[in-house]
Amino acid sequence: MMSFNQISLEQMFCYFDENGDGRISSAELKSCMSAVGYDLSLEEVGAIIESMDADGDGSLRLEEFIQLMERGEEEDDTEMIEAFKMYEMEDQGCITAKSLKRMLSRLGYSRDIEVCQGVISKFDTNNDGVLSFEEFKNMMMA
Repeated sequence: MMSFNQISLEQMFCYFDENGDGRISSAELKSCMSAVGYDLSLEEVGAIIESMDADGDGSLRLEEFIQLMERGEEEDDTEMIEAFKMYEMEDQGCITAKSLKRMLSRLGYSRDIEVCQGVISKFDTNNDGVLSFEEFKNMMMA
């Protein structure tokens, strides 16, 4: 059974596959990446395809495309996890007003504890007084 994410990726694949041959070529990937604001050279696009081209045909099939997109999502989460760890309170798995204040001070942004509590309460969706990783992601995306 396909997940919602896979269905969306399948639709995206069909959009990128401009000639409908079931493969995304370097030119097709470059064209679509340009349309969404990424100006990559053919060499850069070729390197991306080569890194994911399991069957060596010089293009991306649907399965390879899905793996590429999922790998990008994992890299985004890795960076977010590293940022979260900078703010979190002594490996407790959450960000407190005190740990937020401490990190902001290190970055040169001195804030009162009340301001930090206000920031946390704004994004604390489960009202436990701290930010979990998911709440932190939501805050960073806002």
